[in-house]
Amino acid sequence: MVERETMEFDVVIVGAGPAGLSCAIRLAQQAQQKEQELMICVVEKGSEVGAHILSGAVFETKALDELLPEWKTLGAPLNTQVTEDEIYLFKNEENATSIPHFAIPKTFKNDGNYIVSMGNVCRWLAEQAESLGIEVFPGFSAHSLIIEDNQVKGIVTGDMGLDREGQPKDSYMPGMELRAKYTVFAEGCRGHLGKQLIKEFELDKDATPQHYGLGFKEIWQIDPSKHKEGTVVHGTGWPLTGDTTGGSFMYHAENNQVVVGLIVDLNYSNPHLSPFDEFQRMKHHPVFKETLEGGERIAYGARAIAKGGFHSLPKMHFPGGLLIGCDAGTLNFAKIKGNHTAMKSGMLAADAIIEALAQENPTDDLSSFAELFKSSWLYDELYQSRNFGPVIHKFGSILGGAYNTLDQNFFNGSLPFTFKDTSLDHACMKPASECDTISYPKPDGKLSFDKLSSVFLSNTNHEEVQPCHLQLKDIAIPINVNLAKFDEPAQRYCPAGVYEIAENEGEKQFVINAQNCIHCKTCDIKDPSQNITWVTPEGTGGPNYPNM
Repeated sequence: MVERETMEFDVVIVGAGPAGLSCAIRLAQQAQQKEQELMICVVEKGSEVGAHILSGAVFETKALDELLPEWKTLGAPLNTQVTEDEIYLFKNEENATSIPHFAIPKTFKNDGNYIVSMGNVCRWLAEQAESLGIEVFPGFSAHSLIIEDNQVKGIVTGDMGLDREGQPKDSYMPGMELRAKYTVFAEGCRGHLGKQLIKEFELDKDATPQHYGLGFKEIWQIDPSKHKEGTVVHGTGWPLTGDTTGGSFMYHAENNQVVVGLIVDLNYSNPHLSPFDEFQRMKHHPVFKETLEGGERIAYGARAIAKGGFHSLPKMHFPGGLLIGCDAGTLNFAKIKGNHTAMKSGMLAADAIIEALAQENPTDDLSSFAELFKSSWLYDELYQSRNFGPVIHKFGSILGGAYNTLDQNFFNGSLPFTFKDTSLDHACMKPASECDTISYPKPDGKLSFDKLSSVFLSNTNHEEVQPCHLQLKDIAIPINVNLAKFDEPAQRYCPAGVYEIAENEGEKQFVINAQNCIHCKTCDIKDPSQNITWVTPEGTGGPNYPNM
C-alpha cells in the first residue's frame, strides 16, 4: 500500500475556477469578520490558475459586485463594456437576417456586461484569494475521493511519475491526502469526481438528465479598421440544421481582438456530424468572414458546457461537502452565461460552511445550503429560465425561440407551463445507416483550419509516459459496436483529434492519442456506448490557455 503524506485543512476546494475561488474568498472574508482562523486550500489541475479556463465570455458582474464591491480599484481585468448587441438568424452559407431586439429574449441583452477573458479574471481572483491567506496549489490534480463512514473526508491528489502500466518510474512521487472538515467540488462541467459523487450519493434521483453543449472558441487579431470594440454578435441557424441546435457568437474585445465561437448541443443524432468542422465552415459566412478576413488566429480551445438548467440540477450537498458551479450545472443557458451563477453558488457554499462551523459541535451536514440556495437570486434566475433549453429541444430554434421570447420578455419566465427533457444526449445518436453522410470542405488555412494545427494553438501538453487518462470500460466496443453501428463517432465529435481508426495488417484498430486531449470531456458525454471514462492525467497536463 502506498504511503501518502497527509495535510489537514478546514476546507479543501477542488478547482480554481470562478466557483471555487469565489467560495474561497467568501470563506476567508467571513472568517476575518468573525476573527476566526480557517485553513483553506484550493487545488487546481492546470499548470497555473486560468490555464484550463475557457469561456465566451460576456460577463455579468452581479456576483462580483457582492463578493468584491471594490473590484474596479483592485484592478479586475474587466476593460471592455458591451456597447451593442447584434442577433442574426443564419439561413444558409450566404444569407442571414438581423433579428430586431423586440423579437429576442431579453436574457440575450448585455447592457452593463463586459467582454472578458475568464482565464485572466480567475488569475486575478486567485491573487485576491492569496492576499487573504488562502493556499492555492496549481499543478495538482484531484485524483480520487476519500470517503469514510459514508462521509467525504477530502481528496487524494494524483500520483506523479507512473509509466503507461501504472508502475512507478524513477521520478515517482505519490499523491497526497488532503483531508478537510468540508470539501467543495468546483471542477467545471462533467467533473470526474463530481460525476462519482452524484452516483455515490444519488444526488440526481429527483433531476432530469443533464444536457450538454460543446463550445468552440478562437481569438483573432484583426484589422483595426474592422474592429468595433464592445460589439457582441450572436446567431442561430446555419451551419446547424435539422435536429442539431446551438448557436454562434463573435465578441469584439480590446486590443483589436475578436472572440469567435460556436456551441453545438450534444443531443444531435447524426453520427457523421463533426462539431469542429461545423465551426470551421461557420467562419466562412459573410457575417464572420468580413471581420476575420486578413486577420490572424492566435488561440483555439473547446470545452463542454452543462446546459440542462434548473430541472437538471442535482442535490448539491452531501455528507462532508458540496457540489457547485458547472460541476452541478448552474449555468443559465437562457443568458448563455455561467460565470456569475457559478460565483454565486460558491458564495452560498461558503455561507453554508461558515454556518456549520459556527455550531458548537459541527457535523458533516451542509443541508442549510439548500435553503440558502432557494432564497437566493441564483435560484430565482435559474427557475425563471427553467423551460428555455427543453423548449428549444422540443420545438427547435425558431418555434422554441418564439416561445422563449414570449415567456422571458412578457412573463419573466412565469408562464404556467413546465417542459422537461428526459432524453440522454448520448442516446439521441442514430445508427450511421439511417443518417446522411456529411462532406466538409477542406480547410483553407486562412479562415478554416485542421484539428492538429488548432490543438497546437491551445498549448496542450501531457507527460507522454503515463497511464492513459481516457479509459475504456471494454476495449472491444469501439470497433465491434461503435464502428459497426455508428461509424465510430469519436473520430468526429472529439475537437482535438484524440481518437482515430487505424488499420494494421487488415484489422481495424481504435487509437487514442491522449497527448492531444484538451480536457473538453465530450467523449465522456457523447460516446453512444458510454464506454469512455475521462479521469485526470498528471497535474499540469492539458491545455495552457494564456488569454481565454
